[in-house]
Amino acid sequence: MPTATRASLVDGLVRPVSAARAAAVLDADAPDVRVIEFLIAAAHSEGGFIARTDSGDRALGLIAATVAALCGEDIGCALAHPDLEFLRRLKAPAVEALRGVLLAIETNTPESVSRVVDVLAPA
Repeated sequence: MPTATRASLVDGLVRPVSAARAAAVLDADAPDVRVIEFLIAAAHSEGGFIARTDSGDRALGLIAATVAALCGEDIGCALAHPDLEFLRRLKAPAVEALRGVLLAIETNTPESVSRVVDVLAPA
């Protein structure tokens, strides 16, 4: 019997900045209050969004904050202090929900941002 592959939070998530605008774009380096307001709206809208940052730590916080927005949790706390263990334990439907909202993290430094967010990759 084949085993199901675990959904990944990070496979294909980080990519170079693109000129194409297929979705709303969030400047993830904006002040926290703006990011939080954006995520509240994004969690309840269709189409998802693309975030842009050159900081791996901010990318981790953004992943956590997006999950918090979807779950009705404290977005600001998740943005500032992402719970990596909680994120690693997300079930496939939660990962799919996240990836349906957070379509990509675009960056000018994809290798360095990927190195940081890869802590969420399945072992």
